[in-house]
Amino acid sequence: MTLTLLINFQNQRIPVYYSGDKPPKKALDLLMTTLENKLANGKSAIKRCLNSLISIEIEGSEAILHSKREQDTLALSLY
Repeated sequence: MTLTLLINFQNQRIPVYYSGDKPPKKALDLLMTTLENKLANGKSAIKRCLNSLISIEIEGSEAILHSKREQDTLALSLY
């Protein structure tokens, strides 16, 4: 079962997909903290991805960030 949640990031509602019953609160908290940190302190490739972010998949301890340009898609470790 795939669960879809919406998060607010950069004044946009971004869908977050998670396989399982429900995503652990810790993973969502880590995701938001990581996104904010990468937006403020990340390198240009990460910032480019975050500026065109369209969806996120949480797979285990990784978040796959999908952007409008497929080349900008990234995987981030949450733990």
